[in-house]
Amino acid sequence: MDLILLLKAAVMGVVEGLTEFLPISSTGHLILAGSLLNFADAKAKVFEIAIQTGAILAVVIVYWVRLRDAATGVFSERASQRFVLNVLIGFLPAAVIGLLAYKTIKAYLFTPPVVATSFIVGGLIILWVERRPTAAAAAPRIATVDDLSPLDALKVGLVQCLGMIPGTSRSGSTIIGGMLLGLSRQAATDFSFFLAIPTLVGAGAYSMWKERHLLSMADVPMFTVGLVVSFISAWICVRWLLRYIANHTFTVFAWYRIAFGLLVLATWWTGTVVWAD
Repeated sequence: MDLILLLKAAVMGVVEGLTEFLPISSTGHLILAGSLLNFADAKAKVFEIAIQTGAILAVVIVYWVRLRDAATGVFSERASQRFVLNVLIGFLPAAVIGLLAYKTIKAYLFTPPVVATSFIVGGLIILWVERRPTAAAAAPRIATVDDLSPLDALKVGLVQCLGMIPGTSRSGSTIIGGMLLGLSRQAATDFSFFLAIPTLVGAGAYSMWKERHLLSMADVPMFTVGLVVSFISAWICVRWLLRYIANHTFTVFAWYRIAFGLLVLATWWTGTVVWAD
């Protein structure tokens, strides 16, 4: 058993879990960590996507009561049926566009300038959203996830597709996009988490099936460590974020994104980090 490899898997699991649900892009951070750890070959890319499942399990645990009630009431309760339908509608754009554009995105958008620009532009958008005069004065149109209509869910699902651009952040796109569409900070965050379940599980399953020729039973310990560590760190992060948004804006994440975008440019320009897929 390669203990160094397991240690690298654990570090990547921490990075995935701590960044997946914050509006700061897990992809960019995984690229940086993978490059610094010399953990960036084709199998490592599959690993990065696969361990998202561990992070998703953390969301399932945190929202267990809500998800359980929705599952048990889907055939009898109108509210549960509407909730499940909205999640499926919100997931549909990412499923379709992801399948159609997967190769194009990897071929043309996975470049240092795109990643850095996405970080910086995303940070500026968050600052604009949080500082709008109407942001503090007007009550949100949608206070909770239960108030979402199918059309609202579709709009958020379309916005989620922006997260396919490296450096943009899936959670950032859905949370900030949701707020622009009239969702409260809490509703946008909750729905972002719920959308993550089918989106990331689907992406992980697709990637592992597509690249199954790269995998063997010898990889089980590495993947297990990554999944477990990403679950633990994501569970801590999700619980913290839900408490944080009750009394804070996302401005701190905006400034972090801008700083990280500049870091991407600096490390790429100097050759310190190999920002390549």
